[in-house]
Amino acid sequence: MKQRFSSLDVKVIAHELSNALTSLRVTNVYDLSSRIFLVKFHKPDHREQLLIDSGFRCHLTEYARTTAAAPSGFVAKLRKYLKTRRVTSISQVGTDRILEFQFSDGLYRLYLEFYAGGNIVLTDGDLHILALLRNVDEGEEHEKLRVGLQYNLSLRQNYSGVPELTKERIRQGLQKAVDRQQAQPEVTGKKAKKAGKDALRKALATSITELPPLLVDHALHVAKYDSTLKPEQVLASEDLLDQLLTVLRDALRITKEITEPDQVKGYILAKPSPAAPSAEDEGSGKGRQLYDDFHPFRPAQFENSDLRFLEFDTFGKAVDEFFSSIEGQKLESKLQEREAHAKKKLEKARKEHEERIGGLQKAQELDFRKAEAILANVHRVTEATDAINGLITQGMDWVDIGRLIEREQSAGNAVAQLIKLPLKLQENTITLLLDEHTWTEGQDEEDEGNDTSSVSEDTDDEGDNQKKRPAPVKVTAQPKLSIDIDLGLSAWANSTEYFDSKKTAASKEERTLQASERALKSHEKKVAEDLKKGLKQEKEVLRPVRKQQWFEKYIYFISSDGYLVLGGKDAQQNEIIYQRYLRKGDVYVHSDLKGSIPMIIKNNPNTPDAPIPPSTLSQAGNLSVCTSDAWDSKAAMPAWWVLADGVTKTGQTGEFLPPGIFNIKGKKEYLPPAQLIIGLGVMFEISEDSKARHHKHRVQGGVLAPTTAEAEAEAELAQEKKTAQANDDADSDDDDAFPDAKMASDSEEDFPDAKMDDSDESDAESETEAPANPLQSKTADQKAESEEEEEDVPSPQSEPATAGSDENAKSQDKDKTEGKSGIRHLSARERRLMRKGQLPDATPGSAATEENDDDDEGHSAGDESKPATRAPGTVTSQATKNSSAPLPRGKRGKAKKLATKYAAQDEEDRALAMRLLGSKSGQVAAETAANDARKKEEEALANKQRRREQHQRAQDKGKAAEEARRAALENDDEGEDDESLKSNLLNFDAFTGRPLPGDTILSAIPVAAPWAALASYKYKAKIQPGSTKRGKAVKEVLSIWDNAGKDAKATDKHSQDVERIWPREIDLIRGWKEPEVVSVLPVAKVRVMIAGGRRGAAAAKGKKSARGGRGSKKSK
Repeated sequence: MKQRFSSLDVKVIAHELSNALTSLRVTNVYDLSSRIFLVKFHKPDHREQLLIDSGFRCHLTEYARTTAAAPSGFVAKLRKYLKTRRVTSISQVGTDRILEFQFSDGLYRLYLEFYAGGNIVLTDGDLHILALLRNVDEGEEHEKLRVGLQYNLSLRQNYSGVPELTKERIRQGLQKAVDRQQAQPEVTGKKAKKAGKDALRKALATSITELPPLLVDHALHVAKYDSTLKPEQVLASEDLLDQLLTVLRDALRITKEITEPDQVKGYILAKPSPAAPSAEDEGSGKGRQLYDDFHPFRPAQFENSDLRFLEFDTFGKAVDEFFSSIEGQKLESKLQEREAHAKKKLEKARKEHEERIGGLQKAQELDFRKAEAILANVHRVTEATDAINGLITQGMDWVDIGRLIEREQSAGNAVAQLIKLPLKLQENTITLLLDEHTWTEGQDEEDEGNDTSSVSEDTDDEGDNQKKRPAPVKVTAQPKLSIDIDLGLSAWANSTEYFDSKKTAASKEERTLQASERALKSHEKKVAEDLKKGLKQEKEVLRPVRKQQWFEKYIYFISSDGYLVLGGKDAQQNEIIYQRYLRKGDVYVHSDLKGSIPMIIKNNPNTPDAPIPPSTLSQAGNLSVCTSDAWDSKAAMPAWWVLADGVTKTGQTGEFLPPGIFNIKGKKEYLPPAQLIIGLGVMFEISEDSKARHHKHRVQGGVLAPTTAEAEAEAELAQEKKTAQANDDADSDDDDAFPDAKMASDSEEDFPDAKMDDSDESDAESETEAPANPLQSKTADQKAESEEEEEDVPSPQSEPATAGSDENAKSQDKDKTEGKSGIRHLSARERRLMRKGQLPDATPGSAATEENDDDDEGHSAGDESKPATRAPGTVTSQATKNSSAPLPRGKRGKAKKLATKYAAQDEEDRALAMRLLGSKSGQVAAETAANDARKKEEEALANKQRRREQHQRAQDKGKAAEEARRAALENDDEGEDDESLKSNLLNFDAFTGRPLPGDTILSAIPVAAPWAALASYKYKAKIQPGSTKRGKAVKEVLSIWDNAGKDAKATDKHSQDVERIWPREIDLIRGWKEPEVVSVLPVAKVRVMIAGGRRGAAAAKGKKSARGGRGSKKSK
């Protein structure tokens, strides 16, 4: 059986993996065992699993495997360096059995070695080893491998290139093989014959390393070249050498042709299994054959053999099937061994209990036979006991009594022959040998009287046996019973003793039987617990990974009318659903409750104008309410819905709203209060051929499309709505125009997805309505404070999107004012910068503007003095603050004297003197601190400006996307995404909650939906608000279904009864993983209500439910 890759296998698998994994990112790395690892890759809507068996194989797998609880040190390093890295290339190193994975354009490299003991080596871009699976010491065929050393690729096979295949190269290779064979000692016998047959193949394998031996055999067989020739024979003939060159060139051509297509077909060679196939495996055929080999081509040498070829679409699938089947068989055998061991322990315990009970029954039977034998031989027993008692009365020694009896037996004394030696006179007993055949059935009835039925049956059997067998033969052959007789009791009393012993044994048997039953049950329970614990330790049987549907990443369900309902698990998913899936004719369902998730109902793409049925609207509203805080408070509240064209991402002031927040323009249509009941059900995917059986079981086409008259009436009604909406938009204070974006109030927390603050709008209106003259408006300080509040306190729904337009409006107003009066009015931002000592970029004539602004500001502020402004590059000190003001009279003279004294001192001398005096350090420190503060402020302003520009770009991009979306909705434009979405929606006939007989079930999908939507589902569990965590609840539901699948009465093996459990259904449900089912439930704390709920869960755990409560039959 083939166990590891050849060089051709590595080349083919590198080609396939390069096409499949390039551009994917590493999700995570897991341990499966000490040398087997699982690497998961992903990109949007695409996932792959790579299985690496160090030294043996590497392929994509479709089977789910149990991973280790904690990663090993090697896997931890792989996660550290490779997690989230993108695969950029996968290739074979030369023609060696080594795969090279490059991540992030060669920043990290992973090498997989498939020869010798195998290895996995992680290096950086310079080939320095960062981590490796096992350290390797230096040897003849390999260099030393340690962390920190360099991985040498030049030593790999044909790394610099494959040498040209020539006649001379073949001759040299064959000659080396001949010389090596002559140097070795001669081998005789069968080994010599086998070595002679394989000599040519081995010689080519060691010299032509780019061709695997099996491919060379294939080429030799196709060319009908005699492979049993020896190398020296080929060297002796030029024709044979030329033919061999042609064969090897054909083999090289085959290797090139194999890797030309994107997908290389794979072949598995299977042989019939010697074991008889089971009934379950007869249909599949897998149990009747054993996999022997796998190849990326069809070997010609096995065409006429007993081996059977199994063809696969890709070589990777063939390898996955080959090794996974072997792995699955090993896992199944381990589980079967554990179960067989548990059964063996139970059988042993049962056998011990049966032996104990059988021993008591045999003791009763023997006592009964002894008592009956005494009664049948009363006179002989009396004679024997009287004789022994007489001898003892005479005072004879016990030894002499024994000798006397021995002499009498030899003399033929009848009484002496009844006595069995040695005597037990120390116990006051003797042993008599009595016959059982002297008593009759009538005597038994007289002596025993009313005895048990078992005794009478035994006597009847014995009587029948006596009638059937010949008397002379059986009498001589029948053994005699050895019966201990008490010398102190009469024969009748001895018989009574045995009858009493039999009754005692019977009562003991009854007690032992009861105790044994209890002990056996306890032992069975213990063995079952040990088996369950052992099965948990063993890995699960391999199951194919279920390919998830496109809608399973969201909250989803299919309504009772056949409509798909989608909801996001977070704000980002809500945004994705709005952008990708909300189209004309769809319905947006939400509620005014905190935490509720908006739902969209996808209309039939063939009839997008048809109305959605009320039941579907109600079910979508129920789920939206259940996801809110109403679930915990157990309060039934209503939901509402609007059409798709009534939902927009543009806010009231024209800004683009953040992700997950939408503006509702249409009128809300409220639904009845929702029931807080959802269900966990199973939705089955059926094949294309099975859809025809379900036409009469599902709603077809929804509601009929409206007629022409109805369409005209709806168009008029829509026009009236648009007119009323336009009137409502004109009045910004009307709450009905924006029901999801009301003004800030005390109840803001009740509307988390529709909060808006009108502070920006009110500020903008006040600024635009204010006249240009600052004397006619509020003071500059108040204006600055209001603008600071406007900038520092953003809207809770979105950041201001009209900052650029407001600044443009202000600059236009400033230009107008400057043109009229020649004075430029400073904004509040410029005044703040002036107060901080920073002068904004000024236009020509700014000096006059500053003077006029200072005068205006002085008048408006009540002649308050303002500090002088300074240039951005200056630093304020105590000396420079008062330099502009005139000095007092005394200081003026002092300054003149200082100027005269230090007139000859230049700046360098002055700086040196100040440094010696130490007065410069404080000033320098102050200037440094001021410079640092100014730099920080400038950096903060630059970051703020960058964020504002980034936000503005996002706003512009979002507005453009929203406008394009609105235009597409109005014009009914359909792109490629819409076509794929339409095909997906039309394929929903393949999902059903109750398969019919004859259906081909492909997969089982967990679904959480309102209870009304699961009315026709076969598997469902009702869920209400409660205190149980959803993980525990899901585990309980799955255990109930699993336990029900083990009930033979509830299971239909032929899959015909739709009310009973089918094996295919329960197998698909058992293949689920608990985390994927838990993620389906959109609520946290639950209570499970299911038929046989707690009792079923207790039965699954092996517990009995206690009786109690009303109607209890407990004894009072």
